[in-house]
Amino acid sequence: MRSLVTCLIVFLTAINLYAQTDTTPPATPQNVKSIDYELHIDVTWQPNTESDLAGYKIYKWDRTAFKFVDSVKKYRSFYTDWIGATSVSNKYKVAAYDNSGNISPLSAEVTTFTHAMSDSEFLDMTQRAAFRYFWDWGDPNSGIARERHEPNESDVTNTSGGGGFGVMAIIVGIERGFITRDEGVARIKKIVNFLANTIQKFHGAFPHWFNGTTGKVVKFGKYQDGGDIVETSFMFEGLLAARQYFDGSNSDEVYIRSTITQLWLGVDWDFYRNGYTGLYWNWSPTYGFNIPEGGSFLFHGWSETMITYFLAVASPTHPIQPAYYKSGWGNEGGNPDIRYKGGPKYGYQLQVGSDYGGPLFWTHYSYMGFDPRGKRDLYANYFVNNHDQSMINRAYSIANPKGFVGYNANCWGLTASYSLPSVYYQAHQPGAEDNGTISPTAALSAMPYFLYEADNYSLDAIKYFYRTFGQKLWGDFGFKDAFNLTYSDAIKDKNGSIIGYIPGEVFVNNYLAIDEGPIVCMIENYRSQLLWKLFMADEDVKRVIASNNPFFPSSDPSTDVKSETSLPTEFVLKGNYPNPFNPSTVISFFVPKTERVSVVVYNLLGQKVKSLLDEEISPGEKSVSWNGTNEVGDTVSSGVYIYKISADGNFYSGKMILQK
Repeated sequence: MRSLVTCLIVFLTAINLYAQTDTTPPATPQNVKSIDYELHIDVTWQPNTESDLAGYKIYKWDRTAFKFVDSVKKYRSFYTDWIGATSVSNKYKVAAYDNSGNISPLSAEVTTFTHAMSDSEFLDMTQRAAFRYFWDWGDPNSGIARERHEPNESDVTNTSGGGGFGVMAIIVGIERGFITRDEGVARIKKIVNFLANTIQKFHGAFPHWFNGTTGKVVKFGKYQDGGDIVETSFMFEGLLAARQYFDGSNSDEVYIRSTITQLWLGVDWDFYRNGYTGLYWNWSPTYGFNIPEGGSFLFHGWSETMITYFLAVASPTHPIQPAYYKSGWGNEGGNPDIRYKGGPKYGYQLQVGSDYGGPLFWTHYSYMGFDPRGKRDLYANYFVNNHDQSMINRAYSIANPKGFVGYNANCWGLTASYSLPSVYYQAHQPGAEDNGTISPTAALSAMPYFLYEADNYSLDAIKYFYRTFGQKLWGDFGFKDAFNLTYSDAIKDKNGSIIGYIPGEVFVNNYLAIDEGPIVCMIENYRSQLLWKLFMADEDVKRVIASNNPFFPSSDPSTDVKSETSLPTEFVLKGNYPNPFNPSTVISFFVPKTERVSVVVYNLLGQKVKSLLDEEISPGEKSVSWNGTNEVGDTVSSGVYIYKISADGNFYSGKMILQK
């Protein structure tokens, strides 16, 4: 015993001596840059790789010296500073520090400048911030999204559904230049390797929650300790899109595709019928399908589960019969089935569901990969229905029948999210479940349903939320999950029933993966339709759509997008961002119809510098980038340059400043 104590003392002494003698500071952070917005700025840098890295310290110029202002943890390589006004310039430097308290020399300084933003900049800003939830807050071992982020960061539970949304967000991050393709490949490889070799699976299905290190189930509720077929479908919505996107011939991308295929073939969707003509949500190795307190049940639409039934039919190895889509998702034979029985609400006639349609996440989760445009099954044209439910949700907020503070044409959005502190989480929706809580993801993720509208009500909401509520609502990962301007909390009796409310306001300082993912992905489906294109290109998806079974029957030709006639009829130049710029800028514009478009850069003498685009392009929001080089690849000098765009026989131009 004495020898054991002696060894322990020697060991602890050695650790203490090491801590005392570790005087080597981390490397100075490199590639420090700024991303300037309207009312705030981001300082970013290349992450350090030291094993004992603790974090980073931020220094800001106070007109006499660089003074320490804040620290960020090691897994974040960005710092957000809320300025609160435009045309404000500041300078920053960054240092790294380790677990022994050693601090690196300060980085090179970076200068920031807030400025009025274009529509494209607002979209970039919103997507980039929400993307960081999955990139910076993703589990370091599994790579998969964590369920939530709260200020104390104590809950690091991983989530399958939000993880699938995160896979799609990483694809968007690559396309938008937030990360490199190599960085994205490495993260997706880590994710699919964890899903194939570490996480517990139950007849091929993933659990709702799990430990990001061991892969073991984390119970959802008191009893759910097995497979969740709905969360699994959200993960595969992302994985099938990734199988299309990572199409390279290198070993890492081949591994990603082959591993996703292995996982896809392994899901026994038919097992989750439990012998019935629909699907059961959960299966438990402890309780089977008889999970206590309603932990599993035969589920039907209208809800977030259309994608689950669709993928169950699409499975090449363990499918359910197409007829079970009707009896399951459609609840045919049930009372009632999913067809809408009521009349118009605020002038919009729903096709499925009841009342006001429900919380808006029902129009998001299944349609982040599945493109609903012009797609109709036996029950609805889902693009039209989702558009109309979004419009009803907004119109309800404008009408504001309960008189809540703040509801208006730009401040809307009811869906499942964090709620009042004592309520914690609630599926907010028009009617009884409306307690005055606005969830930004609801309005923002409706964006693609305004693709053919003259006004984009989601973009209007972004600008309003940002400019009106500022840093109350904006945090490290963008718009926080929810806010309530009428009540600061609910009052409950000893049985947990709400008996009153406390006047005031509350901005929930938390984030949820299932709310952050739709923001990134649905904005991208508005901007480029990227995820819709990828998912719909999957061979198993195409096979089901082409089969004319319960999906899109040829006997019902009503597949037109109702609002297509409201497509803007004119070319719109949205400008370039950033401006001034160094080393590159992006020129954005909207094309109303397929046409030939050319973009050419000139200097102030009218001399051609570089042709950026000259080809026929399809309708939608488009962009081209210029990296400050001429036709032969030489970098041009600082100064003012003009870009000219030719489209449909007309010319448009803008001024941009290259500032080195």
